[in-house]
Amino acid sequence: MLVTTQDRFEDREISETLGPVKGNTIRARHIGKDILAGLRNMVGGEVTEYTKMLAESREQAYDRMIENAKKMGADGIVCMRFTTSSVMQGAAELLAYGTAVKLKN
Repeated sequence: MLVTTQDRFEDREISETLGPVKGNTIRARHIGKDILAGLRNMVGGEVTEYTKMLAESREQAYDRMIENAKKMGADGIVCMRFTTSSVMQGAAELLAYGTAVKLKN
């Protein structure tokens, strides 16, 4: 599956636009990670526990978006984006979205 953040592929022509595709996941913080993050907040530095959690969440949302596109019969996704929103205190949604397309051979 070809994926781009641009509105077209430089080396391929779009033959059909299939419509929007998305993949999402909602993750909640973990009390153990909150304690470590609180300690890092006092001394400074990257909160690696949350960096890892968000990277895994983005990957899961991305994979789900691709599965959605495959079910539609797509060859590619254009205008791909990520967005994050707070769902409740301590939980966030990561959403990957774009437009599914069929490409000329």
